[in-house]
Amino acid sequence: MQIDNLIPIAQYAEAHGLTANAIRRRCIRGTLPGVKLGRDWFISADTPYTDSRVKTGEYKDWRKKPAE
Repeated sequence: MQIDNLIPIAQYAEAHGLTANAIRRRCIRGTLPGVKLGRDWFISADTPYTDSRVKTGEYKDWRKKPAE
């Protein structure tokens, strides 16, 4: 990660249509490669945002018991 390519997470979040808190949480968890400088978080401008949620409906109604 190059230091000259870092942007604040608020700017990164705005570019990807998300909130800064969501990006901050992902940086803290380690799912996005963020760098904390002082009290502020920064992220590389060319880091792609990947959404790992299952959107196919595969887990829909997984708690319901099958009809017998």
